Amino acid sequence: MKSNRTVHTPDALHASGADEEWTGNILDRPGFLIRRLHQIHVSLFIEECGAFDITPVQYSIMSMVELHPGKDQNELGLSIGVDRATLANVVARLEKRALLKRENATHDRRVKQVYLTAQGRDILAKMAEPARRAHSRTIEALPDDARTAFIQALLVLTEAGNAYSRAPVTPS
Repeated sequence: MKSNRTVHTPDALHASGADEEWTGNILDRPGFLIRRLHQIHVSLFIEECGAFDITPVQYSIMSMVELHPGKDQNELGLSIGVDRATLANVVARLEKRALLKRENATHDRRVKQVYLTAQGRDILAKMAEPARRAHSRTIEALPDDARTAFIQALLVLTEAGNAYSRAPVTPS
């Protein structure tokens, strides 16, 4: 569907005084557009992966646990930018579904290490292609040569603003 509104290029925004532009039309504000793109991605993810009854946050947690089995809950939250309370809640729900298991660490029994179960590994493997499609569909409107630049720009912005997040990411 074609939009009737004016789309501003980065050069046009800079030349016209982007700060003024962003305080005017809500539809041109970066925060608004980022929130909308997130809503669109979640919808696409649910469309592609809905049969698995796994949310994007759950998928991220399970994917990180697959990469780093035994990572403790605190480290897990820091590695994907999920606050401690949300992470504990999501991990508990995934554990109840027998997709994850938590074990006390041998070095400190208060620390909970997280592992995928066989069922969790199976569902993650089955979700790989549908999840990849959701991610691809999120940016498919961009020309092929712009997709890498878009992802790179997102990386720059998220790294630059990481400290402002309520759950900053600490690289693994």
